[in-house]
Amino acid sequence: MKWKFGQKDKNAKPEKKSKGREWTDAIIFAVVAATIIRVFFIEAYTIPTGSMEKSLLIGDFLFVSKVNYGARVPMTPVAFPFAHHTMPITGTKAYWDGVQWKYRRLPGLSDIKRNDVVVFNFPEGDTVALEQQDANYYELVRSLGWRAVNSQYTVTSRPVDKRENYIKRCIGIAGDTVSMLNGLVSINGKPEQLKNTGRMDYLVTFKTTDIDWTAFEDIGFVINDDIGAISQNTYQVTGTAEMLAEVKKMSSVASVTWRTAPAGEQDLAVFPHDPNRKWNVDSFGPIVIPRKGWTVKLDSATMPLYERAIRIYEGNTLVKSGSDWLINGAKADRYTFKMDYYWMMGDNRHNSLDSRYWGFVPADHIVGKALFIWMSYDTNGSFFNKIRWNRLFRGIH
Repeated sequence: MKWKFGQKDKNAKPEKKSKGREWTDAIIFAVVAATIIRVFFIEAYTIPTGSMEKSLLIGDFLFVSKVNYGARVPMTPVAFPFAHHTMPITGTKAYWDGVQWKYRRLPGLSDIKRNDVVVFNFPEGDTVALEQQDANYYELVRSLGWRAVNSQYTVTSRPVDKRENYIKRCIGIAGDTVSMLNGLVSINGKPEQLKNTGRMDYLVTFKTTDIDWTAFEDIGFVINDDIGAISQNTYQVTGTAEMLAEVKKMSSVASVTWRTAPAGEQDLAVFPHDPNRKWNVDSFGPIVIPRKGWTVKLDSATMPLYERAIRIYEGNTLVKSGSDWLINGAKADRYTFKMDYYWMMGDNRHNSLDSRYWGFVPADHIVGKALFIWMSYDTNGSFFNKIRWNRLFRGIH
């Protein structure tokens, strides 16, 4: 048989892959496919804290849709698959921030609506003290001072899509005016009652010191977690409005009152940490939530609210020069926002670090919409009751 240069033998059999090569190809395909699904379609999350109780419980596993609001194109594309910002064993960075892409989002099915349960990147997670990652860096600086924090801890920065993931309820959308008085939120001047699953603190006064706590457990209270003594006959009770309605029916109960911080009592941990505002977690505002294209006048009243958004979230240099403000080196008395912003709060109002403490959530921080719970695991449950069967495949509202 004569061979010609470049001619293939039609009778030659294809080279068979080794078992190792087959496994390698299968693993690579699975990783690529799974990465595409979790980046652009749907991703699994777990609830680590009680800030959304009783809408979402610690140990709930849920699916979050990237499609509803439009999938965000990765802003830090070079990253280790399935790791967020830190490698699980070595504790080193799970991404390389040498390549950063501009914020882009694919078309979505809908815009964010009020009362949606949303997953987003923590806005103040741009700077982190590595030895105290559960603590807000900026809160550490306010309490200890910049020099002390930066000398005691290893401080690093993180890109937007590698900041911690939070889940809260969207109380206000771009353009809304949000305020709160004595624990009641108002949007655009209209009071918004807390959802039936939302929790608040109440003071329950009893007629006697002989209290039947079993009745409270039957209602759904966890005695050691939800109830604390204030005096001999008065207890602070954390629960939903429906649960406290049942408490009011008890013959041993003298009164039930909503416990909130008094209006006018100042808490400087509350956004915007301004000593000229007497705001607290139960009474603040009104605050206008920025929307794309909205122009705000820059003065002593507005700058505490919007300075961080202008400087950090929208990437401008912002300098105070005498009584004037310089934006990117030019004198400015107004600013027009480039992004939409949102106001997020937890349903467990007195056990939630949310927009009341760190302000607005920018559009480029939005990850997706919580859809449904696919598994719920109670670590405190008995052997046969660790899985909360009644929560499986429950939608999130």
